[in-house]
Amino acid sequence: MSTGHPDGAVAARSLSDHQRHIVPHVMVYVFATVPALALVAAVPLAWGWGLSWLDVGLAVVMYVISMLGVTVGFHRYFTHGAFRARRGLRIALAIAGSLAVQGPIRHWVADHRRHHAHADAEGDPHSPWLFGTTPAALVRGFWHAHMGWIFEREMTNQRRFVPDLLADPDVGRVHRAFTVLTIASLFGPAVIGGLVTMSWWGACTAFFWAGLVRVAVTHHVAWSTNSICHMVGERPWRARDRSTNVWLLAIPSMGESWHNLHHADPTSARHGIGRGQIDISAWVIAAFERLGWATDVRRPTPERLAKLART
Repeated sequence: MSTGHPDGAVAARSLSDHQRHIVPHVMVYVFATVPALALVAAVPLAWGWGLSWLDVGLAVVMYVISMLGVTVGFHRYFTHGAFRARRGLRIALAIAGSLAVQGPIRHWVADHRRHHAHADAEGDPHSPWLFGTTPAALVRGFWHAHMGWIFEREMTNQRRFVPDLLADPDVGRVHRAFTVLTIASLFGPAVIGGLVTMSWWGACTAFFWAGLVRVAVTHHVAWSTNSICHMVGERPWRARDRSTNVWLLAIPSMGESWHNLHHADPTSARHGIGRGQIDISAWVIAAFERLGWATDVRRPTPERLAKLART
C-alpha cells in the first residue's frame, strides 16, 4: 500500500509549510500530557488502599501484551506485511492486538491502510491537518486525529482495503470474537486479582487499574501516534506527509513514535534505526525471527536509507 499525496486545493489546505502559532503548539503538549499527569498523580493517592503491587504487575503485563499485539501484530504484520509469520504466531498476534480494545482487527487494519493511502490528505480518516492551519483549526485537527475520528459512523471499505484479511478464516474468527476478547481484556485481570487476594476488593482494584486504566493508557498512547506524531517532532526522512519522530513516546508506544521513517518506508519492520532510538517492537520481531516463528523480515538497507534521508 503506497502513501498518498494531496494535490490542488486539498494540498494547500492540509500540507502547508509554515510556523505554527504558539497557542496550538503548546496545547498539543497540554492535551497529550495533562491526562497522563493526572493519572500519575492519582497513583500515590490510591497507594495503600486502592492500588497494590499485584495491580501494577497485572497492568504492566496486560499493557505490554496488548500494545505489542497492536504494534507488532495489527500494524507491522497485518497492515504492512513487514514479516511473515507462522500460523500460531499470526493467531496469537491477532488475539493480543484485540486485547487493546481498539476495534476488531479488520476494522483496525482497513483504517490504517486507508490512512497510508491518503496520509494527511482528503480521505485520511485521522489526519490533524484536514481543517486548515489556523490555531483554531489545529486544535480541532488535534482532537479529530487523536480521538474525534473514532466517533464517526462511516466505516472504511474492507473489500477495498483488506481483501486478504476477508479471505483469511483465522482472522475472521478473531474478528468475530472481538466482544468476547474485550470482556476478557477488561475482566480477566479482575478474576486474577480476586483469586490471588481471595477478596472482592482485590478483584475491583485489578479491574480498575489493569482493566480500565490500562486500556485508557493504551488508547491514548496509540492515538498519540495519529495526532502528536503528525504535528510536532523531527522529520529527518522523506515522506509525502507530515509524519514526525517524537522520542518522548518511543517506549510507551513500543517504537511506533519513530513515525517519520515508518511513513517514508512503511513495510519496514524497524521504525527506530538511529542511535538511541528504542524500538521495542522491532526487538520482539527479531526475537520471533530467531525462534523461527517469523521469516522474511523487512529492514531498511543502507542504500534505502540514503535515498530516504533529507539532505
